[in-house]
Amino acid sequence: MPGFADMFARVGLTLQIVKTALAAAVSWMLATAVLDSGFPYFAPLAAILTVQVTVADSVEKATQRIIGIVGGVAVSLLIGHWLSISSFSIFLVILVGMAISKALRMNPQIVSQVAVSSFLVLAFGMKEEGYALERVVETLMGSVVAVLINALIVPQNAIPEVEKSILTMGEKATATLSFLSQQLHQTEKGQLVGRQETDALIAAHEASITALQLAEQSLKYNPFLTQKRTYLSRLTIVVKRLEHITTQIRGIRRGIADLNSARIFQHELQDTQALQEAVAATANCINLFSHAMVTPTEAERQELLAAIREAQLLQNRCLDTLRNINSNRTLRDVGSILTDLNRILKEVER
Repeated sequence: MPGFADMFARVGLTLQIVKTALAAAVSWMLATAVLDSGFPYFAPLAAILTVQVTVADSVEKATQRIIGIVGGVAVSLLIGHWLSISSFSIFLVILVGMAISKALRMNPQIVSQVAVSSFLVLAFGMKEEGYALERVVETLMGSVVAVLINALIVPQNAIPEVEKSILTMGEKATATLSFLSQQLHQTEKGQLVGRQETDALIAAHEASITALQLAEQSLKYNPFLTQKRTYLSRLTIVVKRLEHITTQIRGIRRGIADLNSARIFQHELQDTQALQEAVAATANCINLFSHAMVTPTEAERQELLAAIREAQLLQNRCLDTLRNINSNRTLRDVGSILTDLNRILKEVER
């Protein structure tokens, strides 16, 4: 199935386009049968504009369009009762309709819809009895059909994108912290050490937030994916923990940058092997954590627990090296790094 979908997508036939065309056709057929109208163009037009990526977005668009056309019809009937179609009446009906919508702080989409529907009803509806009401019914039909088709035919499930973003973020966090473990010596970068890597990690976190928001939208108003909401809640917690881990890694980067800039590794802390091993072991836990949360198996859980125990052991060994540090500044910066490493372990083990 994914192979066929990719093949059709390459020639422009995406699922959303197919849904849109189907919704327009069904809306036209339904409006023709129910209203006995030869040209129920408001129904397919509403369907075309209502089909969106998620069901929640479709509901929002449908609501906006229905409110807009009802408002436009009301304004047109009021002004059209006194004035016939002319440049002045067109100006007036659009001016009044959009001004009232804007004053009521309606969505910009609704404001535009009020203008369009008020003009069409003024132009065609005043000569035909029942025209305005039929246009409202057609819009309602098209909107409802679009929402139902979007919900019933392969509804979007964006949870796999959240899983992918979590795995990517776990890999980025591990790679960034591993890189920082290699910078525990005098370098020429100074305060710039690890800046590029942490910026890439922050970008990965922002991408995971975007994926999470899209997934939440895809489950909203979708009765066929309700069982996935609990799972998405768990993934939300994972993304939050990875956000906290990102904050700790940024703190570690600043600590290492300060030590590098002051040439501490060259003068006061030449032996950094224990600290490097602790940072590298902690970094390994992050990637294992992301995999254990996305594809939870007993083997992965045990591997994560073993990695956490090893990292805790190496961090505790680093505490012994603090006794050999005489400078308060060095003691503070190294202690800050160890504190952030311990906080990372707290995030991946709870």
